[in-house]
Amino acid sequence: MNKPIWQWSACDIALAVKNGDISCLEVTNAVIERMHSTNESVNAVVVDQSEEAILRAKEQDKHRKTTPIQSLGPLFGVPLTIKDNLDQQGYANANGIPAFNQKKVTGNAPVTDNLLKAGANIIGRTNAPEFSIRWQTDNPLYGLTLNPWNENITCGGSSGGAAVATLMGYGPIAHGNDIGGSLRCPSYCCGTTTIRPSLGRIPAYNSSSPEERPFVSQMLSVQGAIAREVKDVRLATIAMSQRDSRDPFWQPVPFQGAPSHRPIKVAFTRKSYGLDIHPQVLEAVDTAAAALQNAGYQVEEVELPEVLATNELWRNLLFTDFNVFSSANIMQYGSETIQKIMEGYYSISKILNQEEFANALSERHRILRQWRIFQEEYPLVLTPLMLQPAFPVGEDAISQKRTAETLMSYLYMSNVNLLGLPAATISTHLYQGVPIGVQIIGQAFREDMCLDASQVIENAQGIMAHKFWDLQKANFQ
Repeated sequence: MNKPIWQWSACDIALAVKNGDISCLEVTNAVIERMHSTNESVNAVVVDQSEEAILRAKEQDKHRKTTPIQSLGPLFGVPLTIKDNLDQQGYANANGIPAFNQKKVTGNAPVTDNLLKAGANIIGRTNAPEFSIRWQTDNPLYGLTLNPWNENITCGGSSGGAAVATLMGYGPIAHGNDIGGSLRCPSYCCGTTTIRPSLGRIPAYNSSSPEERPFVSQMLSVQGAIAREVKDVRLATIAMSQRDSRDPFWQPVPFQGAPSHRPIKVAFTRKSYGLDIHPQVLEAVDTAAAALQNAGYQVEEVELPEVLATNELWRNLLFTDFNVFSSANIMQYGSETIQKIMEGYYSISKILNQEEFANALSERHRILRQWRIFQEEYPLVLTPLMLQPAFPVGEDAISQKRTAETLMSYLYMSNVNLLGLPAATISTHLYQGVPIGVQIIGQAFREDMCLDASQVIENAQGIMAHKFWDLQKANFQ
């Protein structure tokens, strides 16, 4: 290939390794060299596992010589990173908290196991904000992760380190997770691509947690992959999705669904419900809609079911959950900044009593029924991901008002978590030198359809990471 190894896709690396065109060690060394030479400038990988990764690559090369190609995993020889809130044996699950960085985990999470079984080579752990509850990746343990496009603009959160790592070349795939947009927000800010899978697609469990997660957090949160290219998101999501009995939500649903009636109908919206929406966000939606229309999709501007009510339910349920189960830890271990941000979240949410909480869960069921009926006609839904471009570093923490405004600008993004539906994020263009993009929501367990549509937009608009690398070359000349 005509580009450096660290720029190769996961699909290309896996194929080249299996064909014997390149060794696992060559790939791993190239990616680690890239990480060591540039990570200091962005602070994306905060736990370096390169020595362990090199040893694993050498063992993989030995294994490759004695194993039939068809028996090698789909990610065999592919370097990648793990977010620093996922259990990985021998490493602390710090989640941005200094006090949590003392105890090493004694077992792997299902995602960690599935990635290793697929042949992936973990080279490091990526940064996350405190408690993974902020749209900017900064914490008192490891510090601020910078957006490579513009260090004055947030890289997003909470999987900000993951998005920056894959954009910079520290592996073509990065693990992340998403309770209100933590995969999609950093992908939007950094120009990577991702999918928030359906609840039950990828098994999740951290044995290091002292107690079970409360129900709302279980219901809203999923694990997933961030990558530079849509095909790599598909490859990684399938690899992560393998059965693990530790997650009762996991479902044995085939990744490739039944063929849909053609043309596939796509509902899209430009509506902001009285909130401020940026013209470039509308341009992103129009650009994506045109790409899908040109590819044979039937694209129609349609009113979506109960958008504001859905967002209010997401806020009230999630922050009631946090208030009951997490507030003591946040007050004891969190910084003053994260405590103030939580106050901003609470300011536009209602802490529900027992009766209100039960009614809210029932209301969620009613709205989800409306969405299921709506998606019978429109299997795909195209929306803004955020109502505004990525905000300046620290903007979400300057006042309670700005914290609340920032949270509300993620209206469409966070709604998906309450509904448990899959939603992909794909970039469309640059605005003032920083990526901007859209969200594609699918029917439950139809990640394949979301990614097919994302591929159409990627084909039309190009791979944003390639544009970033081209700009880097121009800046260095």
